[in-house]
Amino acid sequence: MSKLLQRVSDGARNFRQEFPLRQKQADENRQTENQAAIRIQSWFRACKVQAYLRHLHQNAIIIQRLWRGFTARARFRQMVKAAYFIMKMNFYEAMAIRIQQRWRGFYVRKYVHNFYARQRHLQVVSRKNKLIRAELSELEELQRRQRDCLEVIKQQTANAHRAHRLHHLLSTKHRPGVFNSPFRQAPHETELLLRQVKYQPPTRGRTGLVAIPDPTTPVSPESPRSSSPWPTLPPIVSRKQQVVFRQPGEVWQQCVDCPHLTCLPSSYSHLEEATRQLQLHRSVNLHGDKLLERNTVRQ
Repeated sequence: MSKLLQRVSDGARNFRQEFPLRQKQADENRQTENQAAIRIQSWFRACKVQAYLRHLHQNAIIIQRLWRGFTARARFRQMVKAAYFIMKMNFYEAMAIRIQQRWRGFYVRKYVHNFYARQRHLQVVSRKNKLIRAELSELEELQRRQRDCLEVIKQQTANAHRAHRLHHLLSTKHRPGVFNSPFRQAPHETELLLRQVKYQPPTRGRTGLVAIPDPTTPVSPESPRSSSPWPTLPPIVSRKQQVVFRQPGEVWQQCVDCPHLTCLPSSYSHLEEATRQLQLHRSVNLHGDKLLERNTVRQ
């Protein structure tokens, strides 16, 4: 019992001695623990706030993703509608242009440029071309004949001139000429020409020389016969009578009646229009003449 009391008394004495020390130590540690608790609480609250903000951020991302997908799909649908509308409009315009082309071609072929009138015009033009080509070929043939005749005349003139100059070389009964060799079976053509040409005495001009015509100069039909010692051929008439055109009186009467029809045609249908107007003018004149005869008979 005494030992127990001794122990209690010792414990109380130790307690009274250690209590202020521990209290002092507890006061010193309280501020450190308070700072630690505050720091733990601030960190925990920060974690909570960060977790909440992360949750809000993820939700915002989801909402933005959904909204952007919705707006993008709506915009894409609008673009598809616009592209489809443009495609339809282009197709309609192409079809309208094709229809307009067909209609305008039909209208022009039907009413503006008549196919049969154009065909008749081309036939008339082809016939005229054939006539003109035939006339040109005849004219060319005539000119070629004229040139050949002129060449022949020129050659004959040169031969005659040479024969006149070489007439003293003609063969005689007593002595053969230069162009009549005894070793030839037939006389030379120059010898035959000398036999055909008659001798003409030379004439003196102002200079005292023998007047011999130049074989290179062509003989004109207007030149006097005294300048040429041989006869000249008549001129070749190259004019051809035109039988495919109308008479001058008929043309003059048409110019008097319808002066506006004498202009050159501006299209292939101008001839038909002019013919119709001329017939109308003739019918009007005929009716006017009949009406004038009736009035004179009544009077």
